[in-house]
Amino acid sequence: MTALLSLEFVPAREVVGRPSAWWDSVLGGVMYGARDAAGLPDKVPRLAVDAPRLDADGAVCEVWRAAAPLREGVAGPIRYRCNDRLLFGCIELDEGASVDGRAESALQGATEAAYRALFALLDECGYPGLLRVWNYFPGITANSGGGERYWQFNTARQDAFLACGRGVGGNVPAACALGAASGPLSIAFLALRELPLAIENPRQTAAYHYPAQYGPRSPTFARASVSGGAGAPLLFVSGTASIVGHRSLHAGDALAQTEESFRNIEAVLGEARRVVPGRTPSLDALAYKVYLRAPADLAVVEACVRRHVGALAPVVFLRADVCRADLLVEIEACGGAIELGGR
Repeated sequence: MTALLSLEFVPAREVVGRPSAWWDSVLGGVMYGARDAAGLPDKVPRLAVDAPRLDADGAVCEVWRAAAPLREGVAGPIRYRCNDRLLFGCIELDEGASVDGRAESALQGATEAAYRALFALLDECGYPGLLRVWNYFPGITANSGGGERYWQFNTARQDAFLACGRGVGGNVPAACALGAASGPLSIAFLALRELPLAIENPRQTAAYHYPAQYGPRSPTFARASVSGGAGAPLLFVSGTASIVGHRSLHAGDALAQTEESFRNIEAVLGEARRVVPGRTPSLDALAYKVYLRAPADLAVVEACVRRHVGALAPVVFLRADVCRADLLVEIEACGGAIELGGR
């Protein structure tokens, strides 16, 4: 198998001061647990997300690499880098900086502006296949501007999808949305020349079909997404929590929520094997980010994660708020044609 991407989790202190040549094959980077990404050069798309690492001291940098030659550019609020098949981009928008007078809140205005810019870039550069999106903003379950902030984000994201000619159900990208401790609306995304395939979880209601109790507009994401074509696919499992059907389970029990999350991830992998037979990795061949609402839950959650994925799988544990107030844990994963490294 030839890797299309590589992913490595590198302590931030080891990234700072790397020579220019070290960055030549880097598509982009996300610094978790830092308030700025000053250690990453300007030519590289980068985010700093205020979600501290819990399982080690200091910030951690998620480094994505791809085959050279790479080209970079800036399009409005987006800094991006790409090769002939993949494009990685990053957006940071202060909520009050871009606001469309039609928007009901600053977050809605910033979210719609960010996604419109994202789709305009993909259309202009010829990467129609939005594969994976990471979304971070503070106060995700707080109420402001007339409603819960995650609901406002979902409304604006869906508005942008529709305005830019994208569907809001079916073949939509893998995604997550987490609450950072502070900072702007921060979005990283990965797109392809070809359209990916969306994967749903037979144990869960598709997020874009959630009933109105979870907000006036449904979230626009699939449970996982895989690249098409021959060979091993790029596989991205969306942020996965203790939800069966559309209901949250195991309130107040971080261990039970983690176990339920893995049942969901296994179900998603099973569905991916049905869609792309023989080309889907096992749990221990994936890399993970685990988001915890309460740092005190780290020991029990980390032990549970390792029981499922083994001692060698790359995993980082981060402090962040999940998009429902009763959820304590969210887990995302990736693998397939991605070379994995770092712990």
